[in-house]
Amino acid sequence: MVYGQPMNVVLTKTPDGEALIIASNTGSVMTIQARYRRRFRIECLFRALKTQGFNVENTHMTLHDHVERLLCLLTIAYVWCVLVGLLQEANFKSHGRRAWSVVTLGLRTLVRSLGRPEDQAAVDGLFLIELLMPSQTAL
Repeated sequence: MVYGQPMNVVLTKTPDGEALIIASNTGSVMTIQARYRRRFRIECLFRALKTQGFNVENTHMTLHDHVERLLCLLTIAYVWCVLVGLLQEANFKSHGRRAWSVVTLGLRTLVRSLGRPEDQAAVDGLFLIELLMPSQTAL
């Protein structure tokens, strides 16, 4: 009990083997873990939008409609970066973690591909665009 409220504390490990403690006043252990996983993904999205290449705060937009549209476009760009980044070969540091995040790898690949000479950029561009549009045969 914390301040008269029941508190569940979950001790688990991350995929890297690090201890993770989650405290919540609602839900079962499984619910708490599922909510944390979902929240962590959202936090990764916001971190990427704010500081890892997209720098959305530098736009200084204040109009709600403009911010909403920008966030929609940047979320699509984020997903695109993740899809492209997952296809890249990652270098790992001595502690076992990636040298670059999946988002950073994807963003660098997209920027590099879009900056190539026209003939190669067209080939790369088609492949990269197809990542966003699953083929009809996959259905």
